[in-house]
Amino acid sequence: MTKRILILGGTGFIGPEQVKYAVERGHDVTLFNRGSNKTMFPGLKALQGDRNVDGAVDVLKGKTWDFVIDNHSPGSMKWVIDATNVLKGSIGQYIFVSSTGVYADSAHVEPSEDSPLLPLLDTTNDAEVRSSDRGQYSARKATCEKIARDTLGADKVTVIRPGLIVGPGDVSDRFTYWPWRIEKGGEVLAPGNFDDPVQWIDVRDLTQFMVRCGENGTTGIFNAAGPIVPCGIAGLLYGIKSCFSNDATFTWASQQFLSANKVRSWAEMPVWSFQGTSTYAFCTTKNDKAKSAGLTFRSLADTVNAAMTWYHSKPAADQEKLRAGMTLEREKELLALWHSSGQK
Repeated sequence: MTKRILILGGTGFIGPEQVKYAVERGHDVTLFNRGSNKTMFPGLKALQGDRNVDGAVDVLKGKTWDFVIDNHSPGSMKWVIDATNVLKGSIGQYIFVSSTGVYADSAHVEPSEDSPLLPLLDTTNDAEVRSSDRGQYSARKATCEKIARDTLGADKVTVIRPGLIVGPGDVSDRFTYWPWRIEKGGEVLAPGNFDDPVQWIDVRDLTQFMVRCGENGTTGIFNAAGPIVPCGIAGLLYGIKSCFSNDATFTWASQQFLSANKVRSWAEMPVWSFQGTSTYAFCTTKNDKAKSAGLTFRSLADTVNAAMTWYHSKPAADQEKLRAGMTLEREKELLALWHSSGQK
């Protein structure tokens, strides 16, 4: 059955995949955004507004949709306050993109949807409501979840908490670093212990799950993180290696050595984490509830191939400027240090 869908955003990383999937399935899609990328989906209905501007969402008044997807990244709490107040009574379902970063004690927790959250922010404080401070990103997400559920009713809200979102279009390079580096071959510096936990979700699996939640009227809170079964960093790296026919080999350096040399998890060594780091919850999220609700996962090879096809489509000058990982020169220095230390 055709659904009338409103997507708040739609031209960033996850939005275009939502739009494409929804259109492929025959739905009637309307976009609301600033209109900065008018060429991406020229045939779709579009409403224009900047959510940082008071009254911008008033253009949504008097219209109805079966469900709304609010991508909200990295917007202020006011975005959700304004949108939910305007949409109340006009929509069947509100799907909010949150984060697994909302969990308290993220350095140790292995969170389920019922795990304790970060302290919520004060929505009566105008400075906090309008805050764009990225340091409060996760607390804002947790607070926005509550705003939506309180305003619209929990029975009308779907909260999706993804972890690391990867695949084609990912400009963070946190996942892409590894296939980029392994594709080059040779000795590759690898971090920590084989079974240090890692999680990721392909942007296509995430967005398709969200659209299907809207189609099926599935509400509630869901951790959207993969893979389908727990995986360690070695499983990820050797899985990526299987996508390339070259001489790449891994030299595994200990967490203690890497930390002593100011090599950080999730930064110079992306995706990887270990207990005690603030990103540990991003790598240990329980996903049983989402799987039961229909979240599916494509193969790692599919994700790697799609990510690298997109990466190689970028201008040549941009392909060597990754935002995560380390340079080949820094990697070479660290490998020499590791070998000279005599550690194994």
